[in-house]
Amino acid sequence: MTGHRPQATGHRKLVTLVTGYWLLVTLFLIAGCGSRKSSLLLERQARGPMVEEQAVAQRALWNLDPATQTKVQGGIDVTVTYTTQQYLSEFFRNKEIFGQYAGMNPYFPEQVVFYVKLANNSSKKIRIEPEQFVMVDDKGNQYHTLSPDYNTALAEAKAPVGTLTRGVLEEARPGYFGIGVPVGKIIGKPQQRFALLKMSSLQAGYLHPGVVYDGLIAFWNPHQATQKVKLLLTNIKTDFNPNDWPQQMLEFAFEFTASQQR
Repeated sequence: MTGHRPQATGHRKLVTLVTGYWLLVTLFLIAGCGSRKSSLLLERQARGPMVEEQAVAQRALWNLDPATQTKVQGGIDVTVTYTTQQYLSEFFRNKEIFGQYAGMNPYFPEQVVFYVKLANNSSKKIRIEPEQFVMVDDKGNQYHTLSPDYNTALAEAKAPVGTLTRGVLEEARPGYFGIGVPVGKIIGKPQQRFALLKMSSLQAGYLHPGVVYDGLIAFWNPHQATQKVKLLLTNIKTDFNPNDWPQQMLEFAFEFTASQQR
């Protein structure tokens, strides 16, 4: 039995060294996250004049009128509704739609969200690509849709360092050398927010004749002095040839008068 003691002692030293190594790695990652801002928080939120950048994507409660509009073109009915914070809060609490994930509003106060409903009453399939939809304000700024992945990553970037620290410690599981690598928690997505965004957002794809499809699209808030906003649902493809190439592209434009709630 005494012959095995040096080996046991060596194993304990190895465990201690490896454990210390991963703790240092964890602390390094946490320190890095705390001292350096994510690129998501630094990049420009609109395509427009740089001097206007500080006035866009600010927290605000907007009124957009008329809130609901419908346009018909080529047998395609499109209805757009501007959604208020109250509307979104009630919508995401609906357990009949979201089940166990119901509860939080996954969007941010710095964003405007639209409910979009498309009814393909034509005799041909169409294809929508929401990532090509844009919003334009009267200050010369253009905004592109914010994807579920983007908003989930943004939530992670905005999270306090303390939250990340707790997550790292919670996820650190025992491994072969005594402690596991907590990478899963660091790169993982907040499940509730991500699920709600994926379940509710308008997704790209084909809509065949007779199909009715709806979902949400989001943009950064317009310039604080904005008085008019235009939502452009662009590049809706239709009239596909035998090679599945679209022969026609439609655009639906919706104009709103904008004012901030005081």
